Amino acid sequence: MHQHILIATDGSELGDRALDHGLSLARQLKAKVTVLTGTEMWSVFEMTRHSGDTRNPIEHYEAIAAESARKVLDAAAERAARYGVTCDMVHARDLKPAEAIVETATARGCDLIVMGSHGRRGVNRMLLGSETARVLALTTIPVLVYR
Repeated sequence: MHQHILIATDGSELGDRALDHGLSLARQLKAKVTVLTGTEMWSVFEMTRHSGDTRNPIEHYEAIAAESARKVLDAAAERAARYGVTCDMVHARDLKPAEAIVETATARGCDLIVMGSHGRRGVNRMLLGSETARVLALTTIPVLVYR
């Protein structure tokens, strides 16, 4: 059965439910777990909005992104502790979510990916998320999609 599970989360309510499901599964299977959250590269359009700002907008964005990821991973670590599951925590920077998930799962030898059916983004959250569909298209690793 599965020996190393990658659980992707964005800290959303659905992400937390997928995390709980993945942690419960890992506990039952006695599987190793890697929890992943990611932050995308800064947007040129967003940076131009801050061009008159005195601070470096890219450094400011990176600091905010790192803090956000830290909060998501700290909360995931607390949840994992409640399940009695030890996890490696990974923050993937400057990648699209699907790419970060597939690259991390492949690099770490994961044999199952657990993720929510959609993230926090607008209209896409009503359907099977575009990032979830991309993960399914990009990997041969089994994907458990939590709805």
